[in-house]
Amino acid sequence: MAETRRGRGPSPQKTAETQARICEAALTRFLSEGFERTRMLDVARDAGLAKGTLYLYFPTKEALFEGVVTEMLGGAVERFDLEPPGEDEPTLDFVLRAMMPLVTDEQAELRQALFRLILSEGQRFPEVLVAYRKVALDPVLAAARRIGARARSRGEIQSDALERLPMLLLAPGVLVTMWNHLFPGEALEPSDLFRSYLGLLFDEADSDRRRGQQ
Repeated sequence: MAETRRGRGPSPQKTAETQARICEAALTRFLSEGFERTRMLDVARDAGLAKGTLYLYFPTKEALFEGVVTEMLGGAVERFDLEPPGEDEPTLDFVLRAMMPLVTDEQAELRQALFRLILSEGQRFPEVLVAYRKVALDPVLAAARRIGARARSRGEIQSDALERLPMLLLAPGVLVTMWNHLFPGEALEPSDLFRSYLGLLFDEADSDRRRGQQ
């Protein structure tokens, strides 16, 4: 008896490419129309897919939004764990290496726009906040606590503030997003602000070392 041939599904590479195309189309819709007015049908059309195909990847609009956040931020957040600091690498150097791409790469402005969308619609649509916190905020806060503990154990900072208030590590990103949105004529340069802010966080230990060398 002849065996029944089973159709093969798309390759992992093809699946990833399709998912990325969907998320790109969805991001454009979310940013231009907001969460409420974005329709799955329009996203499917923009991505060049049948609506049914879109639902195979993302069964709800909430799942689609989480997919967009993951596509935009997931890889950057994972960098903290996938590329940990070297044994002799100063903690400040590691933080710059891990976080600077978030504010300097080609998607930096889109991440800022996504954050503004969450600020404007998060209260009306809690699922938007849930997705952002799950994918982006909670992993970064956990990493910030580890960074603070490492830096303090190595004598690079004296305060435990970063362990108690890990959201301090997010402060420059929030500031540059809000300032540049409110005052585009006086836009801050993200990488300069971020480096300057981290310098302040680590300045206490640097000052102690300088005094010890005098």
